[in-house]
Amino acid sequence: MIPISGSRSSALTRWLRTLDADRLRRILETRPDAVRAPEPATLGELADRLQRPGSVALVIPRLPLPCLQAAEALAALRPPVHPARLEQLLEADGAAVEVALSMLAEHALAWPGASGELHMAAALREAWQTPLGLGPGLEELLAAKTSEELRQIASALGLPPVTRKQDRLQAVLKHHGDPGLLGKLIASAPPRARELLEQHTGEEPPVLLMSGAPAPDSARRWLLDRALLVGHEWAYQPARVPAEVTRALRGPGWHAPFTPGPPEPKLVRLMAAEVDREAAAAATAFAGQAAALLAECAAHPPAALKSGGIGTRELARMGKAVQCEEPVVRMVLESAYAAGLLAYEGRALLVTAAYDAWAGQEPADQYPVLLQAWWELGCTPSGSRDDENKAVPAVGRTPPCAGCLAARQGLLTALADLPEGYGVRDPADLGDRIAWQRPFADELPQDATPFAGLIREAELLGVLGRGALSSLGAALTSDDPAMLRDRAAGLLPTATGTVRLGADLTAVVTGQPTAGLAALLDALADRETRSAASVWRFSTASLRRALDAGRTADGMRTDLSAVTDGPLPQPLGYLITDAARRHGQVRVAPAACVLHSDDTALLGEITAHRALSALGLRRLAPTVLLCRLPLPETLDALRAAGYAPAAETDDGTVRLERPERPRATPRPLPRPRRTATRPQRRPPELAVRLLAAPDRAPHPDPEQGIPFQTDTEEILAGWAKALTLTDIRQLAHAIHEKEPLTIEYVASSGNHTIRTLSALRFDPPLLYAYCHLREDERVFSLSRIHAVMPA
Repeated sequence: MIPISGSRSSALTRWLRTLDADRLRRILETRPDAVRAPEPATLGELADRLQRPGSVALVIPRLPLPCLQAAEALAALRPPVHPARLEQLLEADGAAVEVALSMLAEHALAWPGASGELHMAAALREAWQTPLGLGPGLEELLAAKTSEELRQIASALGLPPVTRKQDRLQAVLKHHGDPGLLGKLIASAPPRARELLEQHTGEEPPVLLMSGAPAPDSARRWLLDRALLVGHEWAYQPARVPAEVTRALRGPGWHAPFTPGPPEPKLVRLMAAEVDREAAAAATAFAGQAAALLAECAAHPPAALKSGGIGTRELARMGKAVQCEEPVVRMVLESAYAAGLLAYEGRALLVTAAYDAWAGQEPADQYPVLLQAWWELGCTPSGSRDDENKAVPAVGRTPPCAGCLAARQGLLTALADLPEGYGVRDPADLGDRIAWQRPFADELPQDATPFAGLIREAELLGVLGRGALSSLGAALTSDDPAMLRDRAAGLLPTATGTVRLGADLTAVVTGQPTAGLAALLDALADRETRSAASVWRFSTASLRRALDAGRTADGMRTDLSAVTDGPLPQPLGYLITDAARRHGQVRVAPAACVLHSDDTALLGEITAHRALSALGLRRLAPTVLLCRLPLPETLDALRAAGYAPAAETDDGTVRLERPERPRATPRPLPRPRRTATRPQRRPPELAVRLLAAPDRAPHPDPEQGIPFQTDTEEILAGWAKALTLTDIRQLAHAIHEKEPLTIEYVASSGNHTIRTLSALRFDPPLLYAYCHLREDERVFSLSRIHAVMPA
């Protein structure tokens, strides 16, 4: 578990004070969680927030490989250290190392001191238990040794005798710090002792060697006596190999890994128009498929599995219905669910009221909603298999995956870094660049090549075209909704509002039909194909369905004439007239049930029909038949036999059979309504204010004229003794503004947990809140809250 808070340092505060407003602004933009309300009042409070382990943990997945390599090497050197030592360890060009250090400084993870030495955030240094596989240094391991033990080590090394403990320690450190002397010592080791050390020449974390109680063997004792292995001779505890010894064992040519530049794929020259042309085709196809899939969800809501999510059978049914591949179905469902167009209602995934407004928009307005939702998804939606090759349901409402989000960001960053006017010859080559941009990114278990599923998603969405970043992708990374809408409007065609009616009873729409046109044709005909041109076919059954829904022959002619340029084809007019003439000639009344008609010959025909013998028809009058089956079954039987009956209500009027349109109501999180707060300052304004703010004492002290800002802060400070002033301010703000908050909590059992809370209610010494981990109301002791952070 990564803690969300930890120890602080004033070194970062002093460095922040040396920055100008522009450099401080860039730090505030790269670390937005550090400036969440309430805004930091001083640079000291900002530094306090920037060094929280939870805050640092949010930044690490966004760093490219050279930054992480430089940070790990810096952690191995135990800062503060001079930059020359880092360059020597990396054996890299100083300019390349400077670029990595500049990016670390821009994220306030590493920074130069007053004398040029390099410092780094404690939380980042602790991210590696044994950076570069070196383990702790000799000085750290010898710190617990007594003066007599140090004298014995110095004597075994043949060093001149000294009397003070500190002098003995420095003599040993100086000896082991000389690669030549240390190399000679290792070369003189007995074969068995050398064999014990050889297992540490790799770059994996060093193995812990047991000290061998009750008595160590001669080889281990030889190592312990000369501080090549540091431990205790007569104890059951592990002994460690100092970092200096491990480096010497790896040889003089060893250096820490450093990859300053990304892999270079084969490039091809491209015109921007070529990229956008392919992106427009992909985006248009995806927008049309998304509209069709969500319309299918509205008509036939997919059923969820008992374990949650939409299973492969339902995905296959929907894909067949709208003629698209399973990855597209998954992408649309996940994106629409994230955008609030779909929601679970019981065991069904239903469209919401927001879908109705979305369905009536133009493709250029529909597409950005789904694209933005995909960009922010906490998963890779096309993933259909897990690590055990088992099917993964869609819309499973699983916890967000930071690695999947990092992979998506890494892909667009890798595309943006390509030379202008060029694209990769093979999109599969982008996988290695993604891994370089985001080393912590997650791949799909089903990927044949690195990040193949993610790259395919970008192609289907039109973000990637011809191996280059499209204008849609560029707008997506700009975080500007207006720009994304404009780019989509420039690439996606407008919806088609006209249809071409054929004499073969077909209706053809080129491009994506408007919501009104699609609804009209779906009501009057059966859709046969979906592609660049969609085709519907009129039939007696489809027109009968429309008549059952309350449409009339004249109304259908009028509606179709309004969406076509020419007159209605004669065969279609005849079909509408014939369907309307036959419709309702037989009326089925509920009783269980009664059939009546003015056409006595037709009733006689129905009575004698062998296929209808199961109805048990009996003539009560020349125009009335009694049926022993309920009305729905009678209607189905008559229609199956080729008749066109109309159902009646209890008062004798014709019952309209309109299809139901179920809508889900998204269940809101149990959090209170947010109250209005003053708008947050933009990073430039906040940077100027922080640089102008005087430094304050770390803790309020009313006796010294440094009061708390609110009574809540003062009360919290009396009960939450484990919290710093920064944490107290944020907790008080969350209570006042009724905002969610993440806390580090130590239960009475001693277990440390991270909880996200909302609906906070303050009643010292307790805090009542809804716990999102337990999905229930919980009570927390203020004294057991050890750190807080914005949710």
